[in-house]
Amino acid sequence: MALLRQKSFKQIGAVFEKFIPYSLLKPEQIGAMSRRRLFSKENTFWAFFSQVLDADGGCKEVIRKLQSYASIKGVKVPSSSTASYCTARKKLDERMLSEILEHTAARLEKIPEAGLLNDRRVIVVDGTGVSMPDTPPNQDIWPQPSSQKPGCGFPTARICACFSLESGALLSYAIGNKKNHELPLFRKQWKTFKQGDIFLGDKGFCSYFDIANLEKRGVDSVITLARRAPVRAANSLKKLGPDDLLITWKRPVYNAKLSYSTDAWEKLPKELILRQTKVTVKYPGFRTQRFYIVTTLLDAARYPAEELAELYFKRWDVELFFRDIKTTMGMDILRCRTPEMIRKEILMHFIAYNCVRRLMYEAAEEADVEVRRVSFKGSLQALRNWEPHLNQAKVRKTERFRLISDLYDAMTNTPIRQRPGRSEPRCIKRRPKNYQLLTSPRHEMKEILHRSRYRVATA
Repeated sequence: MALLRQKSFKQIGAVFEKFIPYSLLKPEQIGAMSRRRLFSKENTFWAFFSQVLDADGGCKEVIRKLQSYASIKGVKVPSSSTASYCTARKKLDERMLSEILEHTAARLEKIPEAGLLNDRRVIVVDGTGVSMPDTPPNQDIWPQPSSQKPGCGFPTARICACFSLESGALLSYAIGNKKNHELPLFRKQWKTFKQGDIFLGDKGFCSYFDIANLEKRGVDSVITLARRAPVRAANSLKKLGPDDLLITWKRPVYNAKLSYSTDAWEKLPKELILRQTKVTVKYPGFRTQRFYIVTTLLDAARYPAEELAELYFKRWDVELFFRDIKTTMGMDILRCRTPEMIRKEILMHFIAYNCVRRLMYEAAEEADVEVRRVSFKGSLQALRNWEPHLNQAKVRKTERFRLISDLYDAMTNTPIRQRPGRSEPRCIKRRPKNYQLLTSPRHEMKEILHRSRYRVATA
């Protein structure tokens, strides 16, 4: 059992030990996580980390790994029960996980910017949704849509996150429910921005309040125009180029329905001088053929309209970042049954995501290729298959270096082929099974036997 305590889970940390400080994983002085048990603080963290990286992602997967390791080493095979592991996960401090996430983001932020608008850091912001088990505690915090009957839906949480456009690092996030718009969640993350940063967002973030407050912090904005009509050339301050105008926005009239107070509204400037650029999409197959960009980058010489359009075109990367976390890593459907553990599960997914991103950067640097050409899914697949070899008790340091070097090679030997302008419609090609929808709680629902002639039937 002493062998299992020492070597059972944390060998995966050999790959990521440079990204996550050991000081945060040391046993506590007193109380929970102070004793050196099988599921110590360090072992539990790496077991949870390994769990979110697994394709299966279940708690039983962790126990099966432990049992197989014990079998190979010829020691007593532990019980198949997941109770001890689940209890240990509950004892992990959420603040400690938040500190680890901040540390992984800081390590990724050391990656230099590469040519984006005079090498300024660009932070792209977007929102997404996740679902979770249908339990009363989860429903209380993240209720299901009101259009669904009780027992026929799942609690849904809304997440707004800030990513570094260059490195893909998740810098910060905020969680809300169906009643929370993305803008209030975004405002909780203003501290993520530093003077000189550029905020990149879609039309959902087109807000006078946010543009003005970020400008006070020395942060420029690049967003798509929404909720306002485009300014015509005749009404502009100055024409900077074809479809490129210097314009003014008047402060909007205060409305009690706004999410900020009267005092905050009164502190806003009475007008903003902005730049409006019309972008015509040159690639065929896109849903939008033309749109308007509004920005505080007023210097047309330093920030040409073509560069602004190209920057906004790269905004699509944030959709791919969320796809990596939700689809590739499986965060789309969470597993935990309480709000406390849901928050920890989300945090652990973000930590693992940042660690894989850092690994991709180091692999790309060693192979001398652009990190954008390294596949996140391919990297995760390689890591999953290298993990059993790293999880050996007696791996010499030189052998571990060789394994990690081979891992880097596997991550980069099939670069992603760049296809600029490729259409990515949000459509499902594979048809779902022809089953009826659950329109009543399970104990009331009656299934119609004729698959192609379903109709609603309740007890």
